[in-house]
Amino acid sequence: MSHDDFEIEPIEGLPEQPPEGEEILWRGKPSTMALAREALNLNWVIGYFVLLMGWRFVTVVDVLPLGQAIGATVPFLMLAIVVCVLLIAVAKIQAANTVYTITSARIVMRIGAALTLTLNLPYREVGNAALSLRKDGTGTIALETMGETRLSHLVLWPHARPWTFSPSQPALRCIPDAAHVAQILARAAEARVNMPQVKRDTPDFNAVAAE
Repeated sequence: MSHDDFEIEPIEGLPEQPPEGEEILWRGKPSTMALAREALNLNWVIGYFVLLMGWRFVTVVDVLPLGQAIGATVPFLMLAIVVCVLLIAVAKIQAANTVYTITSARIVMRIGAALTLTLNLPYREVGNAALSLRKDGTGTIALETMGETRLSHLVLWPHARPWTFSPSQPALRCIPDAAHVAQILARAAEARVNMPQVKRDTPDFNAVAAE
């Protein structure tokens, strides 16, 4: 029997129905391969094994025939394939269990493969947003939070700005068409922050009585 861990969500990525007047502007997930490269260092791992294979070949090519020298690198190649497949699998699981949502009032991040966490970040608690864009169009939007909002880097990972720990910054990691998403976020945040706040005025009954 199939089971959806998020079937109780009224809207994908949101723990409850948005308030009246709040509009969902964008919803997305990280790119699996981009997440594997950026968060799990897939390219560095591949490079490491290429160096190992090259080192192995150079050390045996003088004492073995060419074919056997090449064969001596095969164990490193097989190990590299296993490690890369595992990293891509981890990235795929993380991406599948992640939903980023931008609304007219906030940013919502449903993250976590083993332990699911939903972060609600109203625009008034976001001091700045920084876009890191890659050549393939994917990118990361890091969010600098203000006030008492403090988040653990370990809890956020891999949905945190790399090498930023004090304080950690939540991030929409490795999203496709990141430049367009950044524009949506900028327009929504500017409109929300500039929205006038209407507060109910409490009458001063003592002043009224004195009149």
